[in-house]
Amino acid sequence: MRIAVLGVGLIGGSVGLAARRRLGAEVAGFDPHSATLERALEREALDAGSDSVSDAVRGAEIVFCAAPVGALPALVAEALEASDEHAVVTDVGSTKRGLIAGLSDTADAERLIGGHPLAGAETAGIEHARTDLFEGARWYLVPTQRSSGLLYDRLHRAIAELGARPLAIDAETHDQVMATVSHLPHVIANVLAGEAAATLGEDSERLPDVGPSFRDTTRVAGANPGIWVDIFASNREALAGGIDAVVERLRRAAEMLRAGDAEGLAEWHREAMANRRRLLETELVGGELRQLRVSVENRPGTVAEIALALGRAGVNIEDMALYPAADMRTGAVSLWVAGADEAERAARVVAELGYTVSPVAAGE
Repeated sequence: MRIAVLGVGLIGGSVGLAARRRLGAEVAGFDPHSATLERALEREALDAGSDSVSDAVRGAEIVFCAAPVGALPALVAEALEASDEHAVVTDVGSTKRGLIAGLSDTADAERLIGGHPLAGAETAGIEHARTDLFEGARWYLVPTQRSSGLLYDRLHRAIAELGARPLAIDAETHDQVMATVSHLPHVIANVLAGEAAATLGEDSERLPDVGPSFRDTTRVAGANPGIWVDIFASNREALAGGIDAVVERLRRAAEMLRAGDAEGLAEWHREAMANRRRLLETELVGGELRQLRVSVENRPGTVAEIALALGRAGVNIEDMALYPAADMRTGAVSLWVAGADEAERAARVVAELGYTVSPVAAGE
């Protein structure tokens, strides 16, 4: 397999390292900064480097675009135009609605599948890239209505082999989720850091020592403005709505404090603890893998429709295979999910879409 990585910082460099060592892939790379490209070659994240996108993507089966959110639309469009007609082009940006909407009607939209690995780190740059960065990490896939099923299958398999856990999601849901669990924490960290500096530093030239709660909560305060300003701007509506919701929750907490509502505050703490535990519990469903075979027509968007429906239902596809018929007009999609209960739920979800679903016994 030949893979192209456009942008070889932390994420792109880690894709290159993992693809070379886990997939045995040949990896070509592009980066606008020659020093970064040289360092990526030194670290063996790439087999070859290029100062042009067209050279890097030539012959690639998968193209990963790993640039800041603000630069992604132009980079993805260039990659689609320059890459081979059977290459799948994806990205790693943390917002999706603008990117997908801007490119979903283009001639090459069948080859576009958005992506977002939840595998960042406090450190950045090719120096901190790791082969195991994606091990066990959720990797969202955001297909368009026109995305090719064959290309979705290729990308899904490659990402799983990188060690990640791919899951389909639509662009709007993705951005709403990210606004809440990723972007909003950065806003809150910035606000808390500013409030603490203003309050604690008023009468002292040196801020007093702070405890671990403050350090943990403000860990991401002021993170790379060049990256985060673009992220905030590209997801401004969902993020602003999240800020409004948090302000309302803070207002209610202030009311309980002023009223001396000890029982209300205790219940508030209990709910927060339960919510955090539930949200951080593992998403992996235990159990033996069960296979389902879905009869489909061979048309763009079919696999994306099934994958997105299962993603919305919270069913994770552990593996996938496509079996087109000889006439290439019909075929089957085999899905593997973990556990009998999940398999039954997946079958119901897919059947509700109007497809014929059959369980496949082990060994068939």
